[in-house]
Amino acid sequence: MATELEILKFAIEKYPQRVEAAAADRLLIDSARQSAKRPAYLKLAVPDEVVKSVRGPAGSKDIVLLVKVPREIESRAESRIVLPNEVD
Repeated sequence: MATELEILKFAIEKYPQRVEAAAADRLLIDSARQSAKRPAYLKLAVPDEVVKSVRGPAGSKDIVLLVKVPREIESRAESRIVLPNEVD
């Protein structure tokens, strides 16, 4: 069975127009750091369709991922210089 990362890579490569992405900070309603009484959390406002696709019957659920892209990779995305480890 494919991992979520493998599924994400396949979707971006083969069906990029079907993959939706939104920065979590744009959806953020509330957040809290971890404390002795509770875990850390993010409270996000998402469209109802997303909620339905996550809470639906087991066979019909979409995969919704929270993906973290480190800041240094984001800055590399706009660079025209290719580093040795970026060559396939």
